[in-house]
Amino acid sequence: MFESIRPVPASGHKSPVNVIGIFKDKKLDEAGKALDKSSGGAVSAAIARGECTGESGRIVEAHAPGKNDRRIIIVGLGKRETFTVGTLRAVAAAVGRRLAVTRDAGVHFDLEGTLKAAKKAKPGAAGRAIGEGLGLLGWKSWRFKGTAAGNGENGPPKRTSLTVSIAGVEFAQGLARGLALAASANRCRDLSETPPNIATTSWIADQARRLARETGLSCRVFEGKELEKERLVGLINVGKASENKPCMVRLEYTPKGGGKKHKPVVLVGKTMTYDTGGLSLKINNGMVGMKRDKDGGCAVFGAMHAIATVVKPDRPVVALLAVAENSISDEAYRPDDVLTYRNGVTVEITNTDAEGRLVLADALIWACEKENPEYIVDLATLTGGVVTALGSTFAGMFCEDDRLRERLDRAMQTSGERWWRLPMDPEYRDMMKSPIADILNSNPNRKAHPIQGAAFLSYFVRPEIPWAHIDIAGVHASDSDSGCFVKGPTGWGTRLLADLLDQ
Repeated sequence: MFESIRPVPASGHKSPVNVIGIFKDKKLDEAGKALDKSSGGAVSAAIARGECTGESGRIVEAHAPGKNDRRIIIVGLGKRETFTVGTLRAVAAAVGRRLAVTRDAGVHFDLEGTLKAAKKAKPGAAGRAIGEGLGLLGWKSWRFKGTAAGNGENGPPKRTSLTVSIAGVEFAQGLARGLALAASANRCRDLSETPPNIATTSWIADQARRLARETGLSCRVFEGKELEKERLVGLINVGKASENKPCMVRLEYTPKGGGKKHKPVVLVGKTMTYDTGGLSLKINNGMVGMKRDKDGGCAVFGAMHAIATVVKPDRPVVALLAVAENSISDEAYRPDDVLTYRNGVTVEITNTDAEGRLVLADALIWACEKENPEYIVDLATLTGGVVTALGSTFAGMFCEDDRLRERLDRAMQTSGERWWRLPMDPEYRDMMKSPIADILNSNPNRKAHPIQGAAFLSYFVRPEIPWAHIDIAGVHASDSDSGCFVKGPTGWGTRLLADLLDQ
């Protein structure tokens, strides 16, 4: 939506657009009153119009007379009693959408007095939410448009480069941080949007190597004979039908001083570059959109960018991306096959379209055996069942460790990326038992469908290691323009994981 968005200092910066906020009671703070006075009463006249309701994100405009004809945007913040800092993401997005239409190159937010009087938001958190709202809205999805879309010989349609300033030092610090975190989430979205003929398994590995060079992370890619040597049988079998060979990508952030006092945190991402369903072929249009079956890994990729460039925690962080393409050939793995994992668990394949859990199992075993983690969090577009259960409002979260769950709750409150806890119980693990092997990869009985995936994965995590599984199948993409997002990937999980490591 914007070519670029850049924070600038408020002092000495004259913006063509000023933004002030009002609650539904329509009371102006001191900055609003001063702006009203300098504009000859244009602000109060605009507020008096019937279209000004104060509802969250509702915009009215006023114009300050003079040479520069300054535009004043008055944006609603909703009811004082129900306002939360997260509201400001959608508020900022509403302002951003208006600026994209008017093509203004600069905007100044002055919400400090309004929010302070309402005692509703810490300045840093408010500034961050505004930065995130604008930054997420600013993501561009035109990379694969050609000349028929109006690109022509001179490239895509010209977009505005936007400068943003905000009143208050803490607000400004938060704004810069929010824009930076949104940039990391947008890296995730770029990967998600990339089609499977480009985003092959080797391309994902190359992007990880590039990220490592750019940010100082270390990167190692396990492929070919190394997968066999390490007995990563899920990746080997799921990926063997494709000419794009599977791999496991390991990224590591090491803090200054080495962070040896802390065990590493391990983030695991399901990174299926495409999923046909394998021999259990997806039917009708079930394959459309399966380029986004890599979005768990994309979110972890974006989180590692944020960890290395914004958060910079005092502990090591390891990311494991389980990368494969689930395709069809005479080499494809089959229903009725039995796989023996490196931890000794045997799996009877009943459905080759339940492949994500097979590759995640490799990464989870590796994390437990090789990384000595403080805790593990995995993200995956794992089940359609979680979409049926929770829609696109919450991700499904499975975690039986109280402390880790509390950390994830704090991260959710800060990031606004919401999850809902779903149950784990020995009875669900029993559902996955096989008469042939130890467990099935999919129980034909559709009961507790989203829980089946988590129950399967639990067999590959040592009981003493805190672990959370987050199924993002309902939240990783938006099917319409809404709030901070245009239709397409949302980058869900990048900011949640960044905030998890920022505690």
